[in-house]
Amino acid sequence: MLPLSLPSTAPPVLAHPSPPPFEVADIVRAYGATFRATHQVSHEQARVLRAIAQCRTAALGGHVEQCVSCGTERVCYDSCRNRHCPKCQGSARAKWLAAEQALLLPVPYFHVVFTLPHHLNPLIRVNQRHLYDLLFQTAAQTLQEFARDPDHLGAEIGITAVLHTWGQTLTEHVHVHCVVTGGGLSPDGTQWHACHRRFLFAVKALGTVFRGKYLAGLERLRSQQRLTFAGASAPWVEDVAWATLRQQLSANPWVVDAKPPWGSPEQVLKYLSRYTHRVAIANSRLVFVGDGVVRFRYTDYAAGGTTKVMELRAEEFLRRFLLHVVPTGFVRIRHYGVLANRTRQAKLTRARQLLALVAATPLRSPASAPATDSAPALTTAAPCPHCAGTHWRRITRLLPQRGVPP
Repeated sequence: MLPLSLPSTAPPVLAHPSPPPFEVADIVRAYGATFRATHQVSHEQARVLRAIAQCRTAALGGHVEQCVSCGTERVCYDSCRNRHCPKCQGSARAKWLAAEQALLLPVPYFHVVFTLPHHLNPLIRVNQRHLYDLLFQTAAQTLQEFARDPDHLGAEIGITAVLHTWGQTLTEHVHVHCVVTGGGLSPDGTQWHACHRRFLFAVKALGTVFRGKYLAGLERLRSQQRLTFAGASAPWVEDVAWATLRQQLSANPWVVDAKPPWGSPEQVLKYLSRYTHRVAIANSRLVFVGDGVVRFRYTDYAAGGTTKVMELRAEEFLRRFLLHVVPTGFVRIRHYGVLANRTRQAKLTRARQLLALVAATPLRSPASAPATDSAPALTTAAPCPHCAGTHWRRITRLLPQRGVPP
């Protein structure tokens, strides 16, 4: 079985680092047309497929840049910047990490994961926006309810939540990662209440409250006729079938996992950044693309974290990949409590005062710095292949070549 031979659009010298042997883009270019002809693809999914196929090709345009040291020129094609593209998350992650540094407090941080039962997957599939929103709301409300209880903490905590919808084999596994401050502001804002350094809240109790809040939210959405029932979830439009589903969901505990804090707040933030801009599968996990199949590495946690290789038909791989395209404009990273956007500045300033910090860190993201009209900017991308220089000057803009296959 030989790897699929795909036409290369890369120029002789690239500004981007050498790509892995196989990419999701290769799969989309080779099998995307067949997939679209045989499967129902939403507008959002079609846009993702198009963006990934065109990413860093002449179809998007780019620029020519010149090595400052030796004058070597190379072509650099533009990225698609789609949040589902495996190649476009590095710079977005770096900008997010730089901005989030301003929100850190010198306290322990806990990592809590709320997972929805797989019984709900057919309903989530056709109600993504409503049910993902509900997951964020109920996870945050559950943590805040425990934190505000005087028997637990009696304070308002800070929460950063990140949505993930996939498991290691690209199947549906909807969950939200929450990084939670190890303490919070008292109701009157006069004290900082610290929690135990190795324990936040009991996970079984969190799971029970989380389940109750989510099921109540489901009932509310159904009574307001805001849920769609289609495909595998179509039978649940009937009251009897819905009641059976409710019974199944109520009969089993819902999974909430909490990990004790580790390292400094900066280390915790870097750890979280691995989740914030992750896509369903990284190119580095692909081991073979060809003959209509895709093989990729995955971690089997049920087998003690063993690394294994899964083989899927290319169409099945694309079907699973597209399950994780979120609705247009949907916010996958959200802040609550002390970190809520509207009151963040005042509450963080007060928290820092109570934690004996001298001054609050400015909350402006480096991405918001004003642009200048100075000389052409120098970049520090991949080293020059001739002199190993790391500084490049952009000299020519390349317009997108419409109608050219990626």
